[in-house]
Amino acid sequence: MAKKRRTRPVENKHKKDTRRQQQIETEKRANKAKILIAIGSAIILIAFLWTSLGNHDTKLDWNVDDDGVLSYPERGIPVFDSKVIENTPDHTLDHINFSSRDAIISALLRIPNSSRPVPGVLILPGATVSKEGEQGLSAELAEMGYASMVIDQRNRGGVEIMVDALLFDKGEEPFEHKMVYDALKAVDVMRRYEDIDADNITIIGISNGGRFGIIASALDPSIKGMIGISTSGYDVETLIAQNPDQNTENKTRFLRSIDPDTYLDTLPPRKLVMIHMTNDSIIPIEMARTTYDKADEPKAFYPVEGNGHGYNGAMRDVLEAELTDMFS
Repeated sequence: MAKKRRTRPVENKHKKDTRRQQQIETEKRANKAKILIAIGSAIILIAFLWTSLGNHDTKLDWNVDDDGVLSYPERGIPVFDSKVIENTPDHTLDHINFSSRDAIISALLRIPNSSRPVPGVLILPGATVSKEGEQGLSAELAEMGYASMVIDQRNRGGVEIMVDALLFDKGEEPFEHKMVYDALKAVDVMRRYEDIDADNITIIGISNGGRFGIIASALDPSIKGMIGISTSGYDVETLIAQNPDQNTENKTRFLRSIDPDTYLDTLPPRKLVMIHMTNDSIIPIEMARTTYDKADEPKAFYPVEGNGHGYNGAMRDVLEAELTDMFS
């Protein structure tokens, strides 16, 4: 006997109409939700741009005291947006834009995958070097177990001291002061990430970035320490002493305010580490040694044999050891 074919029950017309109406209502709710999400996203974007591009941040007070020491007020909650551009089994990489004074600063934040928050390192590149240009160092730090943010410094890290001196003389905020503020705001952004240990953040500054890093570390006592690579202060006290007839109160205050040497006594008990190639043709090792000699303990100086300016693999072992010590 042939097997009887099973058929689906035939729905009556009322049930079909009811199901169709339910589908229509579901689609309406879904479309409404999409519209609300789109509107919400647009509002968030507009709010970010308004907050970021408005000039409210430029009204924050800044000050340089009689000794030439720069200071900023409470910085407030950072305003930023972020987008994941890499998500691998080992790490995530976010592209970030954050508001700082009168500018939007771009950054790349790499966070190694971990079951608990990891220490963070802010990397301040040297002049002309982009955030992309220091991703090799960022990747090495991820291998060590650390998150790292690299920023595009305003003016790409370059300085024009005469321009800044004129701004300062007119009572306007110099770019070099703003670049210190950018570093402080970058640290604030890192602290907003739950995957980063907010109490364990340090700075690695390379060349000019090391100069801004020393000052920023001095201004924020919660930063764990400072590692300067191929960097130094300006030794302006020697310049001032050698040119007594050219000194004015404003000029002296300005020069001291941009010189990392001015801030060295504020770093302890946090450690200053300096790593320098012995034949650095951009910033001679003697300049680095002058700054190091002015600093109080705890401190460490590592001359690395060879030519070159900036970070290279020969520095990795001492860098890893010093980071382990800072975060212990």
